[in-house]
Amino acid sequence: MKKVSDPSSLVRLNIGGKKFRTTLDTLTQREPDSMLAAMFSGRHTICRDPGEGSVFVDRDGKHFRHILNWLRDGIVPTLSDSEIQELLREAEYYQLLGLIDGITELTSKKKEDEEPQSELKRVDVIKCIQFEKVRLRGVNLSGLDLSKLDLSYVDFSYASLKNVFFSRANLQCAKFRDADAEGSIFHNATLRECEFTGANLRGALLAAANLQSANLQDACLVDCSFCGADLRSAHLQGADLTSANLEGANLEGANLKGAKLSNANLRGANLQRAYLRYVNLQNTQLEGARLDGANLLGAIR
Repeated sequence: MKKVSDPSSLVRLNIGGKKFRTTLDTLTQREPDSMLAAMFSGRHTICRDPGEGSVFVDRDGKHFRHILNWLRDGIVPTLSDSEIQELLREAEYYQLLGLIDGITELTSKKKEDEEPQSELKRVDVIKCIQFEKVRLRGVNLSGLDLSKLDLSYVDFSYASLKNVFFSRANLQCAKFRDADAEGSIFHNATLRECEFTGANLRGALLAAANLQSANLQDACLVDCSFCGADLRSAHLQGADLTSANLEGANLEGANLKGAKLSNANLRGANLQRAYLRYVNLQNTQLEGARLDGANLLGAIR
């Protein structure tokens, strides 16, 4: 048992079996509030290996050289996405707040550089919708906040709409044919008679949305949330609803011919008079669902 006090003294570390050498200055100066700084501040008694005098830390030593390099020169290393996440976990363990901020900033910038930026701003869209027959076909609007706007009858066909906020927007009769709206938010939006034919809505949130008579034929609706949504008389032929959450949704009279419902949640959903002929319902959760008058001829259950 020995207290460390000389800032320039050499420190031997054993991190999960990997051996490292550094100085007290390195461990304590750049991140004075970190766990490492606290360990070697001289205020605490630390245990050393009696044989070699190294301090053992029970962590994977794979990325500890990056930890030491950060403490030496304050540069975040360039790593693969998986490795940078591993380094982030180590930084969090050692309470290296500066490194955590650096990694977060680096990954955010990388994401911004990789993702195409919106070609318009919210104010530009507002100006556009003051005119009749607005067409935003093929335009990149990814990440925009278009919540609460009146976007009825706007043509978004082929547009890039990833992670767009459409919450509480009026999108009645809007067109989204073949649009890429992955991860977009349509919570409480009005989408009556909208056209989503062939659109990508993977992971989109459409909870409590009004989708009466909407056309979602052949759309990718994997992992979508339609909790409490109004899908009466909606056209869902050939739509991929794998793992979609439709709990409590109203699908009365909806056409689900050829739809994929593997692992879909339809608990408590209203499927009265819905068209479910030859649909595979074996892995579909239907507890409490209303199926009165539904066409289930040839359905696999």
